[in-house]
Amino acid sequence: MAREQAAPLRPGDHLGELSVGEVAARSGVAVSAIHFYEREGLIRSRRTPGNQRRYAREVLRRIAVIRVAQRVGIPLAEVGTALARLPEGRAPTREDWAALSTAWREALDARIRQLAGLRDSLTDCIGCGCLSIDRCVLRNPWDRMAALGPGAHRLEPTGEAGQGDI
Repeated sequence: MAREQAAPLRPGDHLGELSVGEVAARSGVAVSAIHFYEREGLIRSRRTPGNQRRYAREVLRRIAVIRVAQRVGIPLAEVGTALARLPEGRAPTREDWAALSTAWREALDARIRQLAGLRDSLTDCIGCGCLSIDRCVLRNPWDRMAALGPGAHRLEPTGEAGQGDI
């Protein structure tokens, strides 16, 4: 069986670069998502003289990091900030991943605590069934003015008509 010969490199060809279709096939990410990641500055490509995108192989590791971060709920803006700190043209290393995941773990732990508190408040709210704006901590959180009783409390009567006395 004859092996297929790769086309000879021409001047300007770059070794190891991938087309957007190859990146999509190898990463399991849609071409539209790859274009979106590029528009958001998460990955980069270069353009050929024929205006085709070409990606360095390192982009596959960056996309893997992006996808894992998305899966655990890290906003893309945070992913972009983290990836911007990494050296250009280099795939994220194990050490890079350890640093990124440690920082994201702290954010996830805080989010888990917040969601657990919301879950517990939701149970209380379902129990009373009121969804009252003056009593429900989910509908009206941190209502410090409620302790003053019903009505407007920020307006102070001045004695002048139309000047704060409703």
